[in-house]
Amino acid sequence: MDTQGPLGSAHDAAQRAADLLAVLLPRPGYRPEPSSPAERAAVTEVLLAHGEPESTELTAADLDGLRQAAADLLAVFTAPDVNAAADVINGLLAGRAHPPRLTSHHGTSGWHLHVDSSDDAPAAEWLITSSCLALAVLLAERQAPPAGICASPSCRKPFANVGRGSPRRYCSTACGTRERVAAHRAARPAGS
Repeated sequence: MDTQGPLGSAHDAAQRAADLLAVLLPRPGYRPEPSSPAERAAVTEVLLAHGEPESTELTAADLDGLRQAAADLLAVFTAPDVNAAADVINGLLAGRAHPPRLTSHHGTSGWHLHVDSSDDAPAAEWLITSSCLALAVLLAERQAPPAGICASPSCRKPFANVGRGSPRRYCSTACGTRERVAAHRAARPAGS
């Protein structure tokens, strides 16, 4: 599995991680049945949307590994501050990352950086190492947490914090607007 290199597309790889967490982990209104055809289709759709080859076939064991990797990565997305996020990323990389290497997947893609064990590494290893590398690049660039979980109680979708400026609280402007409108309505006096 692979996408573009993490330095040129740290944003893309971090967003891929967020999108995979969104389909692999339960949240309000979304509870995939593990290893079901629906889960497999949702994961495949995310991988294809992020440039993975259409030939990517996921086994039940791959999905189990990806689900565990997503659960491990969730700690980065829920880290309360930049130092905690850095500690989690370092911990995840320490147990899994290999020396950086350049690969073009035998000429099937452009040269890019990997820190997994091989081009044929298990899906879970690939997800953890490529995601942590991308999230580490974002953290270093911004000196802020690289990811988060939507503050909307009805959403709780993971997101990559790729923009400049103050840290995001919501996965989208729609969630932020919905929460501000709800707070405004709740603050109005009765009968207004």
